Amino acid sequence: MPNAILDPTGAVAGKPPRPAAPRAPRPRDLRGARVGLLINTKQNAAPFLHEVGRLLVENYGVASLTHRTKLNFAVPESDDVIKEMAAEADVIVTGVGDCGSCSAAAAADGVVFEAAGVPAAVIVTTSFRATTEAMAELRGAPGFRYATTEHPVAALSEDQVRERAALVLDDVVALVTDKDA
Repeated sequence: MPNAILDPTGAVAGKPPRPAAPRAPRPRDLRGARVGLLINTKQNAAPFLHEVGRLLVENYGVASLTHRTKLNFAVPESDDVIKEMAAEADVIVTGVGDCGSCSAAAAADGVVFEAAGVPAAVIVTTSFRATTEAMAELRGAPGFRYATTEHPVAALSEDQVRERAALVLDDVVALVTDKDA
């Protein structure tokens, strides 16, 4: 799919509504799960997601973590990488959306993972909710659910990154699991 360009004014002209994008089935819990971490190249995204991964292993029984780093935070990940990660992971955690373009790209990635049958938790900062929601809607996933952390992440110290990761952990787990499954 070609990369779409968002109209920053919020205007939408004459396009018929698209059907909602599929949502992948969720596991009941994460015990024994393989988790893929798709890390954008923004400052502190890697330590943030590494800490989320560590906590998933420690607190939720995740069996393995696969780390991938995007080449460009501002564009959706390539179809090849999406396919590889979807084959390697039971769930995906991606982000950290700390700017407009990286939040939009993370949302696009999350929608594509869901369509590939892999539950995805997208993490963005509170300042970029509108961008995240606009991209998800553009990709056919209005109402796409994602996790937020306070803005900014890039300027945090190492200890603050760990604290923020711990604060978003329960939201991440809720996004990728279904206790009623």
